[in-house]
Amino acid sequence: MFSQIYHFMPTISLRGQACPPSPIRKLVPYSDEAKLKGITVYHLNIGQPDIETPANVLEKIRNTDLKVIEYSHSAGILSYRKKLAEYYLQAGISVTPDQMIVTTGGSEGILFTMLACLNPGDEVIIPEPFYANYNGFAVAAGVVVKPIPSYIDDGFALPPISAFEEAITPKTKAILLCNPNNPTGYLYSREELEFLRDIVKKHDLYFFVDEVYREFCYDGHQHHSVMNLEGIDQNVVLLDSISKRYSACGVRIGVMISKNKEIIATALKFAQARLSPPTFGQIAGEEAVNTPESYLVNVLEEYVRRRDIVVESINRMDGCYCPNPGGAFYAVARLPVDDSDKFCQWLLEEFSYEGQTVMFAPATGFYSTPGRGKDEVRISYVLNVSDLKKAMKCLEEGLKVYPGRKKS
Repeated sequence: MFSQIYHFMPTISLRGQACPPSPIRKLVPYSDEAKLKGITVYHLNIGQPDIETPANVLEKIRNTDLKVIEYSHSAGILSYRKKLAEYYLQAGISVTPDQMIVTTGGSEGILFTMLACLNPGDEVIIPEPFYANYNGFAVAAGVVVKPIPSYIDDGFALPPISAFEEAITPKTKAILLCNPNNPTGYLYSREELEFLRDIVKKHDLYFFVDEVYREFCYDGHQHHSVMNLEGIDQNVVLLDSISKRYSACGVRIGVMISKNKEIIATALKFAQARLSPPTFGQIAGEEAVNTPESYLVNVLEEYVRRRDIVVESINRMDGCYCPNPGGAFYAVARLPVDDSDKFCQWLLEEFSYEGQTVMFAPATGFYSTPGRGKDEVRISYVLNVSDLKKAMKCLEEGLKVYPGRKKS
């Protein structure tokens, strides 16, 4: 008989160990603690707008009279895909229902795309900073992210061609871009997209482009879709979602689109494995296409007001800098702090101003290169003008007393 009972702990997968925590959500326990103390927390850490979802969408959900909530087609309800084709045509993009797979949020579309197009060990080039969850999807797919740095001092413009050429290896298989960009708000021009198109053609790469913020382009600038770049139809995958466009993040409905039949057929196998996207989300998405144009016009005007408050407020603060975003509803700001992770936690754990504080996402989580973003934060200007002004005041007052403030 054994004189001692041994307990063996199973080991967590290397994949699980490698998956990074979300910089957007990892400080939530500290915000929860602050709220328990009675402190008001202004959430500028996450892209969750306080703008109301269109009334017609909410009404459609309330009045849906289904006797059985069935599985849909794995590629999505056909009537919804037809409706999406109408939406894209209005946006100057010509696609058909059989070139789409409806996904559970844009996130699933990104993962399906990587799984369908890339092998474990393949490399994908992404200008950094980039949406933090791209790292998580890459880990899940066994894909290696090759970051190319962009810089706050030039507004996070697309890096030069030499940077891309130097990053390309025999293992490079794709370029991934978010336009307009999360987290920087940078809006890529037609010339920049054509520059990437030429690289894609030269090296026969895939081009994955996340266009979920298409409607949010400011100062008279237009959005240019990857689907309209000539000569790379078979290389392109468009990724999209209704979450931001219609302030319907919880609906969890996205779409991946490609004119490459093999990509769609392969991704459909992964879609079949997860059975189908959410039924009620697709019902909401189909109705969302009917949303009056005035809704998006008003939302755009509101985001411009919010952007201006954030950018102007930060640039008035001593030692701070925030470039003016051309799209989306994010900005990255450089602050005079020793460590943005520590600073963001300190704001929640140790600081309040008149019973209020503010929550940001440390920018370190949006970089793949170690050490970058240590003095930067991502700001989601998704709250109303009044709350944004209060949040900016909290930031200003917090910087005055933060123990790790850098000297000017």
